Amino acid sequence: MSNRDRFEAEQLEFESKLQSVSETIRHLASSRQGDNLALLALLRTLEGLHQEIRDTFFQESLPDSRQALYSLLKDIEASGGWPYIHRMKLQSLLTKFQDLADGDVASIFARSDSTAAVETID
Repeated sequence: MSNRDRFEAEQLEFESKLQSVSETIRHLASSRQGDNLALLALLRTLEGLHQEIRDTFFQESLPDSRQALYSLLKDIEASGGWPYIHRMKLQSLLTKFQDLADGDVASIFARSDSTAAVETID
């Protein structure tokens, strides 16, 4: 088996494993649909993995020549850009509450404050 054939076989195996991981994550998220705390934990885990891979393995693998760097940048541009995990803005989260009447929103925060006060007293 030539080096090129070996490289292509390894690449196919990597892509297959990556697809499997993606399917597992989708299934995990789907199984917790409606459970905002579990989904938030999943998002935090993915963000942590992104940062860990970027700060360790990816940085160590960066090219050491101009030609290799140019090739990497060209591939990044052609493949859709730099991977980025977008964080939901608080404003986007608060739009979920727009349908509630002002009194309902006030009662949510009032319950939250009274619960905190009771916990503080205990």
